[in-house]
Amino acid sequence: MFADLLKRLTAPEPARLPEPDAKLALAALLVRVARADDDYSDQEASQIDKVLAKRHGLSEVEATALRSQAESLEAEAPDTVRFTRAIKDAVAYEDRISVIEAMWHIVLADGVRDHEENTLMRLTANLLGVNDRDSNLARMRVQDRT
Repeated sequence: MFADLLKRLTAPEPARLPEPDAKLALAALLVRVARADDDYSDQEASQIDKVLAKRHGLSEVEATALRSQAESLEAEAPDTVRFTRAIKDAVAYEDRISVIEAMWHIVLADGVRDHEENTLMRLTANLLGVNDRDSNLARMRVQDRT
C-alpha cells in the first residue's frame, strides 16, 4: 500500500506530494518522534490524533485512521535522514515550521523530554531546513499553549 508513496519520497528528485500523501507522510514523522524513546504510549497516540485533527480539520475517527496508516508507513519508511530529506523536498517551507511544532506537541505529550527525542528533534529540524533557533521558538510556543 505504501510502496508507491515511499518510492516517490525517496526518488532522486521528489515532486510535491498530493495533499493526501503529504498528510500521511507528515503524520508518519509524528509517529516516528513518538517512537523515538521506545515508549509509544497511548498518551502520545492520543496527542497525535489531536494534532492531526486540528491540523487537517479531521474528525476524531478520521484522525485515528490517519494515525493508524501513519504507524504502518513509519514502520516501512527508510531511515530518518532519507525520509525527512525527502519530505523537505516535497513539502513547502511554510509548512515545515508547523510540522516542527506538531512534533514538539508529541515530544511534550508525556511530560518527559528524553535524550532520544531531543536528538531526533534536532536532526529532523535540521533535515527539514529549520534551524535550532526556530525549532526552539516552536517548542516554546507549544509549551506556552499547554
